[in-house]
Amino acid sequence: MNILLLGKNGQLGWELQRSLAPLGQVTMLDRHSRDHCGDLSRPADLAATVRALRPQVIVNAAAHTAVDRAESEPELAHTVNAVAPGVLAEEAARLGAWLVHYSTDYVFDGSGSHPWRETDAPAPLSVYGRSKWEGEQRIAQTGAQHLIVRTSWVYGARGGNFAKTMLRLAQERERLTVIHDQWGAPTGAELLADCSAHAIRHLLTHPQDAGLYHLAAAGEATWFSYAKYVLEQAQQAQPALEIKAKELLPIPASAYPLPAPRPHNSRLDCARFQSTFGLVLPPWQQGVARMLMEVLG
Repeated sequence: MNILLLGKNGQLGWELQRSLAPLGQVTMLDRHSRDHCGDLSRPADLAATVRALRPQVIVNAAAHTAVDRAESEPELAHTVNAVAPGVLAEEAARLGAWLVHYSTDYVFDGSGSHPWRETDAPAPLSVYGRSKWEGEQRIAQTGAQHLIVRTSWVYGARGGNFAKTMLRLAQERERLTVIHDQWGAPTGAELLADCSAHAIRHLLTHPQDAGLYHLAAAGEATWFSYAKYVLEQAQQAQPALEIKAKELLPIPASAYPLPAPRPHNSRLDCARFQSTFGLVLPPWQQGVARMLMEVLG
């Protein structure tokens, strides 16, 4: 099988390099690639790449994910997150190929406290959220065979993430304040990549299961409880680690204003994914603990 992976060096793309390898020949690109265009800000060149490579599966792990910066560069966010995925879907439809694409809980307004289902109506609060929602719509409208995966609070051992930031700050400061009124599930890029590879294999023989799915680790946390868990686990894993922060204080999101509003409720109902693909999603703590062991050595 010939697979095209876009965004190869992002947190998710890095893990997909590993998880997709057993499925076939993987051509891996990012926006710096020279032989072929992997830059989603150049949709026409991206289309030419797909036509030249003729993949059977396109996995798009690239996106404009700088949520606050998107507020000041909406055109770029729109091109990368909406126009380019639509172009990839059009080319996939012409080839009879599959498109796997990743979206976000930011398509919802974050109201209430129930986990969002695939059938709930999107109402994004930010430029980023609106661009990702439009990308989903453009893909669906092409009629291409597709798997759209909405996820939330993604982290990986490679690259920057919330847990690493908390560890660094806790070694520098005596007091940390962390938001306590936003809920979600920290989800490892490793888990997303492995589930994606499994889903691709399933869809090749069960094309009727194509469509939109929610995928996140099990359980729920606030950023505050997530930070607390990270510091506790880090201290257990490496007792000699010098943690200066003796105070970890919860604050409301309103006390930490940002250019782009965040959803307060990022819980995702993943029952459909688990039942369709026959998988069990582990508790978020399991992946975070494993990532910390890897980071701390």
